[in-house]
Amino acid sequence: MKRSLPIDKTDMVSLPMFALTMIAEARALKDRSDLREPGDLDVWTRDELSDPSLPPDPLHPVGYERNDTRASLLMLAGNITVNLALAGMIGRVNRQLFNKRVMTVDGRRGAFVAAMVTWDFLYYWSHRWQHEKRVFWASHVVHHSSEHYNLSTALRQPWSGFLLSWVFFPMPLLGFSPALTAKAGQLNLLYQYWIHTETIDRLAPTAEAVLNTPSHHRVHHGANPQYLDKNYAGILITWDKLFGTFEPEVRRIKYGLTKNIKTFNPFGIAYGEFADIARDVRSAKGWRNKVGHVWNRPGWQPDTAEQPQTRTQVAR
Repeated sequence: MKRSLPIDKTDMVSLPMFALTMIAEARALKDRSDLREPGDLDVWTRDELSDPSLPPDPLHPVGYERNDTRASLLMLAGNITVNLALAGMIGRVNRQLFNKRVMTVDGRRGAFVAAMVTWDFLYYWSHRWQHEKRVFWASHVVHHSSEHYNLSTALRQPWSGFLLSWVFFPMPLLGFSPALTAKAGQLNLLYQYWIHTETIDRLAPTAEAVLNTPSHHRVHHGANPQYLDKNYAGILITWDKLFGTFEPEVRRIKYGLTKNIKTFNPFGIAYGEFADIARDVRSAKGWRNKVGHVWNRPGWQPDTAEQPQTRTQVAR
């Protein structure tokens, strides 16, 4: 079997495309007169952030901020470095699983579409578990740590995403070749780049009903009470509607975390929550509580099953 390179032509085209589109978006936002400041909703009460009786708020973008964008790009650089270092190992696992496949999908009619849909389904659950298990959230919190929402936010990627690589191992077992599996993952991630924007309001109703759109994904990045842990979709918003995690965009969105980390240091962004977990495990009494700090929902405390959201909980 021919081994594929960890970086292909699609990746080589994507990087300059990211740069050009971010520059275009930043210029377009800079000329707008309706920009708002990050933190402008900090004084709003929970009721103001979530009141469903009011008509939908108009979209007022937050725009770009130099330090925030620099931090996002540094996170991308670290993400690429880690992924390249682990590509060989993960590739070997996928090839071994493919050798034990229960059938062969490649070469059949509709194989590419089947791979895309299968990856998207598994991505929904991977993403959901990253919000529901603190050890996985410690990695994913990176992506939610910005109080801005623009194309650079899409590039704010974790350095420990390998923690959930196993979620996609069923694909080679089902008969999707490692190359087709990797291509489905690559295109799924690329699709999600363009939805990290406030320059697009809402699409046509048909598209909004089926696809993950900028409007749906803005909700996912919101710290408003009704937006927490919603809209996990990659490409198809259908999964959220099917599994009860869909929420439409209505109230103006407070981007970031329920308690923001206030740092642009890439190592603090990448590993701050892991350090918090280690601190909580050291101070916890009994193995049940120690395990709870790792495996229960973000914000969990030993004296209660559910605690109010802390900075360890995601903005939808």
